[in-house]
Amino acid sequence: MPETPSTMLELGTALPSFSLPDFNGKTVSDADFKGSRALLVAFICKHCPFVKHIRSEFARFAKEYETKGLKVVAIMSNSIEEFPEDGPEGMKQEAAEAGYNFPYLFDKDQKVAKAFKAACTPDLFVFDSNRRLAYRGQFDGSRPKNNVPITGADLRAAADAVLAGNAPSENQRPSVGCNIKWYPGNEPEYFTTPAASVNR
Repeated sequence: MPETPSTMLELGTALPSFSLPDFNGKTVSDADFKGSRALLVAFICKHCPFVKHIRSEFARFAKEYETKGLKVVAIMSNSIEEFPEDGPEGMKQEAAEAGYNFPYLFDKDQKVAKAFKAACTPDLFVFDSNRRLAYRGQFDGSRPKNNVPITGADLRAAADAVLAGNAPSENQRPSVGCNIKWYPGNEPEYFTTPAASVNR
């Protein structure tokens, strides 16, 4: 199964601002999370097998860590011309089926994905209380069909460190998954290997 890795945005990067509608049209922005101890921004989508693989455990993680002070927001940036099932109606269905308890936003023009240098689904970014990037990497070592248990161990360790006021280990393994499906002509400069990355 072809894999696209995270760009591994530089640690310490400031949280890019965003203001996007959720699948019901309600606008959510980075300002809505002001004052939270930590923020996880997750780029996901409905169709991707890598996201499907971790979906249930990711939903459990989000519910558990919300009680600890971690805010979570998910963003869908794929072309809905190529994957219409990833659009707002599909997002709404996905959230209901998975039990997502966090905002799930639609990045229609893909500008927010580019601001984060997001490359794949899932692509995970944890920001500390100062809104500086503390972790970008995998949920855990599990992948479809590799028989590694789905635990969220890597993201849990990072979130625990940030919530305790500490920096996670800088030894972070990239998230991998399906490449974000860019609209033709809208591919970012960091998207360099589309032929090897496409995964339907």
